[in-house]
Amino acid sequence: MLYDKVSTDLNFVEREQDTVKFWAENRIFEKSVEQREGCETYMFYDGPPTANGKPHIGHVLTRVIKDMIPRYHTMKGQQVPRKAGWDTHGLPVELEVEKEIGIEGKEQIEEYGIEPFIGKCKESVWKYKSMWEDFSGKVGFWADMDNPYVTYYDDYIESEWWALKTIWDKGLLYKGFKVVPYCPCCGTPLSSHEVAQGYKTVKERSAIVRFKCKDEDAYFLAWTTTPWTLLSNTALCVNPQDTYIKVKAADGYTYILAQALADKVLGGGEEETPSYEVLESYTGRELEFREY
Repeated sequence: MLYDKVSTDLNFVEREQDTVKFWAENRIFEKSVEQREGCETYMFYDGPPTANGKPHIGHVLTRVIKDMIPRYHTMKGQQVPRKAGWDTHGLPVELEVEKEIGIEGKEQIEEYGIEPFIGKCKESVWKYKSMWEDFSGKVGFWADMDNPYVTYYDDYIESEWWALKTIWDKGLLYKGFKVVPYCPCCGTPLSSHEVAQGYKTVKERSAIVRFKCKDEDAYFLAWTTTPWTLLSNTALCVNPQDTYIKVKAADGYTYILAQALADKVLGGGEEETPSYEVLESYTGRELEFREY
């Protein structure tokens, strides 16, 4: 027989640990790079994780895929230095620290102190570093973890500045406008990735927005679940069959809104004195082509 029969009661965790230990003691990863000295270089920079969160099963996939490419180029005869990295910027880090010290939002951060807050953030980003390194080794992800790039280090920040300056000098930067999700608490636009973090279904108040009528001192009241689209809003919708009313509200403003929702929005239930005075009534169709 060419091979010994494989035992049916192998301890896979133990074998895993033995393999990782063998790689480390014999510098297998380092040798895979050193043996290609003088060959064409294929440089790999790890798209860095944030080490203040634990690795999970989804990271196995990304780690494995990112490891396949450098291995492939190594097998083609290229030298492939693999630079590990740590992402230490961004809202995930700040929000984690806010929870830890019991504050929320920019104003409270400023009251706490910018420098102390930054110090806490720098501590937080290394919270699970050893867990990430252990996890990466177990899934066979090879990278230079001893000399990683770190996004809060000055040399990294200055290289970013240099890159932006170079792009600017070549006339490749331009100013544009785009509707994006915005966090009023953080005072910053959010990426789709940040919006997706911790996404869950919650009960929340609707956003009710007033739109100034074009030819009179009154406002349409409109309901929305996507307030970040308001900057580019071009029209409002009404139900042609529903009844709408113009009212003088207790706050002194005149509003046009759905009759069925007036008590809920402006107060004044069945057993309460209405907090508004009805001035006019129309169907939704009669409001068509009115402008704001």
